[in-house]
Amino acid sequence: MTNPNKNQKVCSKGHTYYKSSDCPTCPICEKERKPERGFLALLSAPARRALENNEVTTLEKLSTYSEKEILQFHGVGPASLPRLRAALKELGLSFKG
Repeated sequence: MTNPNKNQKVCSKGHTYYKSSDCPTCPICEKERKPERGFLALLSAPARRALENNEVTTLEKLSTYSEKEILQFHGVGPASLPRLRAALKELGLSFKG
């Protein structure tokens, strides 16, 4: 039985899924492309996509941004910051001033 508030969708890879929003992101594809390791693996899919879309794929690149700048990326919220801080700290890095 389907949820009346959700619409059935099919992604370009043929996955069938249900969503209540107009968001075109396929949750099955997102799960398949989640990294197994590294700091991006620690984040939610929206936060990970936000960083990837802004070409922040290394901790070195992340350290060139302030926390305030990172929070301005659509998809990154305050819950991501402790994980990002910890990952930076492991390499002796931190957010920009």
